Amino acid sequence: MASQALSSCINIDDLRHRARRKLPRLIFDYLEGGADDEVSLRRNCDAFARYEFLPEVLTDVSTIRTATRLFGRDIAFPLMLSPTGLSRLFHFTGEAAVASVAGREGLPYALSTMGTTTIETVATTTNAPKLFQIYILKDRGITSDFIRRAKEAGYDGLILTVDTMVTGNRERDRRNGLSLPPKINLHNFASFVLRPRWSLRALAKNPLDLVNLKASMAGPLPTRYSLFEFGAQQVDRSLKWKDVEWMAAEWGGPLALKGLMSADDARRASDSGASAVIISNHGGRQLDGTVAPIDQIAPVADAVGGSMEIILDGGVRRGSDIVKAIALGADACSVGRPYLYGLAAAGEAGVAKALSILREEFTRALALLGVSDIEKLSRKYIQRRL
Repeated sequence: MASQALSSCINIDDLRHRARRKLPRLIFDYLEGGADDEVSLRRNCDAFARYEFLPEVLTDVSTIRTATRLFGRDIAFPLMLSPTGLSRLFHFTGEAAVASVAGREGLPYALSTMGTTTIETVATTTNAPKLFQIYILKDRGITSDFIRRAKEAGYDGLILTVDTMVTGNRERDRRNGLSLPPKINLHNFASFVLRPRWSLRALAKNPLDLVNLKASMAGPLPTRYSLFEFGAQQVDRSLKWKDVEWMAAEWGGPLALKGLMSADDARRASDSGASAVIISNHGGRQLDGTVAPIDQIAPVADAVGGSMEIILDGGVRRGSDIVKAIALGADACSVGRPYLYGLAAAGEAGVAKALSILREEFTRALALLGVSDIEKLSRKYIQRRL
């Protein structure tokens, strides 16, 4: 039954609709929503349409080379699976299922600090590049312990998120009273009851917990807490560039800064020891009204001059979006919602379906563009519509 339903999903939006049918409303809203009026959320996707392809014809595209390198490792095509918190909210198999698919597909997977699967468990699940997304918290001992655990587990890189000094105003989550574990009340009771399979598995059989924080904190986590309150209490708002230098020295390996949007900040990141930047506005979930990440690829690429890897995060829904980003100067793209739609729709099989869709679209777009090797992609194949 699940395989038949997946076979009818021919694009990421089909998986999104299936995920919506599977999840209680407050859980889907957490996955789907953005900050304030959700202007950035919509703009992230819409901005790709402003860029138009300039294809070349009569080129040999009988073989298409999509492989590249990221964080010092070979990958199948220029895509990374973003760190996403609380993945087991969307399917009881959670991060382990996503990491397993990433391993089979030869793609990097990034585990979130707010994940529901441990650093150590994910390390045994995939042989593909493994990354750990990290915050510098008020208690530096927790951050140092994260670094130690990632080193011991053989992770290939760290991703320091730098755009969450305060939590964005996510009004959907506030209205729904989202907490961990999810709280059933009169407002959302019907939504849970109408999805009994999700409710029984997520709430009864697999209690949710922020296991990585729990393992590295000296004291216990609260038994029930608001995500907004927890973030506000733990993240160090006094961070400066010297703290990036500290983490780069403490880690001693590939380090990406996630949440940069400006060319000046990209230069500072390079000067502070980062080896990569992830151009991102947190999927439209932090500061609303920001520029779309795709619009910042070219300025950042011009600023860093090939001295560091550039990853686009935000708005990718088609394989052709990845082609546009690479043509503009990115080394890879990072996706969160697309694979989470697949996870919610059908667990591990749904994640595999999402990645298959993106890879097929990516390869097809290259062939139609007249490009047989992604190393040949450049700005000559793309223009911004006036």
